[in-house]
Amino acid sequence: MRKLIITEKANAARRISTILSDGKSKSTTAGGVTTISFTIGADEYYVISLRGHIIELDYPKEYNDWSAIKPVDLVYAPQVKTVRVKSILNSIKELAAQSDEIIIATDYDREGELIGMETVKAIGADLSKVKRAKFSALTKGEVENAFSNLADPDEKLADAAEARQIVDLSWGAVLTRLISLSSGQVGNNFMSVGRVQSPTLKLLVDRHEEIENFVPVPYWNLVGKFGMLAFKGEHEKNPFWEKAEAEDILAKVKSISTAKVESYDSEMKEEYRPAPFDTTMMQVEANKIGIPPTTAMKLAEDLYTGGYISYPRTENTEYPKSLNLRSVLEKLKDSDFKAEANEILSQDKIYPSKGKRSTTDHPPIYPTAGASSDKMKGDKWKLYELIVRRFMATLAPNAKAEITKCVIDVGGENFLSEGYVLKEPGWKKYYKKYLPSSENKLPVLKAGDEIDVRSMTIVESETKPPYRYNQGSLIQEMDRLQLGTKSTRHDIIGKLFSRNYVQGNYMIPTPSGIALTKSLEKHGGGITEPDMTARLESDMLSISEGKRTLDSVVSESQDMLHEVAMKITEGSNDIGQEIRDALHSQQHIGVCPSCGNNMSVKRSKNGNFIGCDGYPDCKRAYPLPRGALIQTVDTTCPVCGLPQLKIIRRGNPPSVQCIDPKCTSNIAMNDLGLCPTCNNGHIRIMFSKAGRRFAGCSSWPNCTQTYPLRPRGTIVPAGKSCAICNAPIVKIGNLEECINPDCPGKKKAAKTESKKKTVSE
Repeated sequence: MRKLIITEKANAARRISTILSDGKSKSTTAGGVTTISFTIGADEYYVISLRGHIIELDYPKEYNDWSAIKPVDLVYAPQVKTVRVKSILNSIKELAAQSDEIIIATDYDREGELIGMETVKAIGADLSKVKRAKFSALTKGEVENAFSNLADPDEKLADAAEARQIVDLSWGAVLTRLISLSSGQVGNNFMSVGRVQSPTLKLLVDRHEEIENFVPVPYWNLVGKFGMLAFKGEHEKNPFWEKAEAEDILAKVKSISTAKVESYDSEMKEEYRPAPFDTTMMQVEANKIGIPPTTAMKLAEDLYTGGYISYPRTENTEYPKSLNLRSVLEKLKDSDFKAEANEILSQDKIYPSKGKRSTTDHPPIYPTAGASSDKMKGDKWKLYELIVRRFMATLAPNAKAEITKCVIDVGGENFLSEGYVLKEPGWKKYYKKYLPSSENKLPVLKAGDEIDVRSMTIVESETKPPYRYNQGSLIQEMDRLQLGTKSTRHDIIGKLFSRNYVQGNYMIPTPSGIALTKSLEKHGGGITEPDMTARLESDMLSISEGKRTLDSVVSESQDMLHEVAMKITEGSNDIGQEIRDALHSQQHIGVCPSCGNNMSVKRSKNGNFIGCDGYPDCKRAYPLPRGALIQTVDTTCPVCGLPQLKIIRRGNPPSVQCIDPKCTSNIAMNDLGLCPTCNNGHIRIMFSKAGRRFAGCSSWPNCTQTYPLRPRGTIVPAGKSCAICNAPIVKIGNLEECINPDCPGKKKAAKTESKKKTVSE
């Protein structure tokens, strides 16, 4: 028999061929299309890979003219499929005509099923000879099992994916054209709108407004330090919302030198293992170690097709009983995790943890082969290690910690102290590098003991606004609200950045992102609310379950879209004006003091900059601050009259400064003092492209003196130099320090402190 295998990507084709042929396959390339062939017994196999979707869904050409076709007319307009890569489809058609069996071996999910089915339908294949290989990992065992137990294709699953394609195309095209035409933003500057994108942006805009409108409320904590270890205890009434009340109690207890232990309780607490990784939690945890969701998904796909992890698009958090966990651990012996794998294998029984979601398509994400940091580098290794350690954490025992609670009586006032000591690390031993350190050891005491009162202080604080979303927490919220799918959420976030609706690590909305959201809230017929999108997601899921048909869901979606489009059309004038005003605010920096023209953000091949609109007659231009988020303000520099900007950098409070980095106002703000190396230049606060701050000499490149700076906190020049190394002294809060990390004075102080600690122990 002749058999044709169709895969989704080239590396999957190579790996499947290598596994099935035991490394004895051969490749031929003709017309830019590679075919892999091999023989098993009397069967001849041919393998061709697609490039994702080689068949594209779009509107007919006559609908491409935005000025001729009303956006509302697109709602019920026909959609057509066109072949994007004809050479591949022609090769598949030719081989299929000579084959007795066609095997779809694309990724086993909705999208993969559609890619396979639309291909075989496009070549007019006899569907009775089409089979499906289902696998969750590109390992020898999984692939051989899948091809030994071929199934029928799941047309309902493919229909669900096709419904999503149709719905997303129509909603995106209609809404984008409506908003772009209303605001006059066409061509490359069009305003992107979508049924998932818009409610996701609203989450960020709502949170931004909540933070901007937040009014902090001051409060005070009364804190004592006790005993030889000077452990902390907080007054039982903390926080105090009236300072006078805290001061009255402080006056009562500050002269007391001995306190009594009122109660002392200790108990063991079991800390449960984390659930196995689904796609969402893998992205969340990867984001915590500096790998954004979009990057994490690309790396995970590479790890999957390389045979190192199971399929990375899954909602399952429960390992199937058919998965041999000990076998997976055995494979990890051939990796940097050999010792840890042996430890877990030595357990009498292995009971994995499980989460709240259980599906039957794919297992949670787990490692399928060993790897070493010598051969796998960078973020790819970091992600692989994260997945391995999460897997091991789900198989290890629960952790146990000793929780200590102590009540201390100081002159009739109770102070509470809590201790936490990890006694049995269990799963935390394997996952500790991703966990915050939280140990706080209290001395062993008993009720009635007397202990010294070392100090009593009032600490002033204020309530904090809610946290901004980062990419990880936003994906979690999208998951909770059913916005998008596990496979699309990271792409949606990418679009928010690419359309300049948000900026920075904490996705602060730009004026255009805010204006678009506010306009859609007023005139968008509910498009910014998650309910409508969640309903459509549920409808598409019902197609794969056989409860709905593709046609009925698409028809219902079109009716919903028509209602929304008519609502937006009614308010198009208001929408257009609101967005135009916001775009002007976003690009407009201020007025040029030389010629009176506007100064705005310009684009060039070397990056964005601030330039005068009067160019070429006026050539005033200034670089944008490096590694920072900028916001416009209505103030001008008191020194030179140029516009000012609000500069926001991670770990630093926002500051308002002149757009000219050479203005004396900026120089004075960042000047830390004379350079001790060249005695000519000045040491100034500078920023890398990534926004990290450091101190460097203004005489660079003649003088290359630099110093690292603390990443957080406001740095204020102290106006003096270190008496030992002559480097500048700076103030950070109440702390005054030399910026030179190699200062002999610092090393001497560190040695003295170490000796004191040794003596006390």
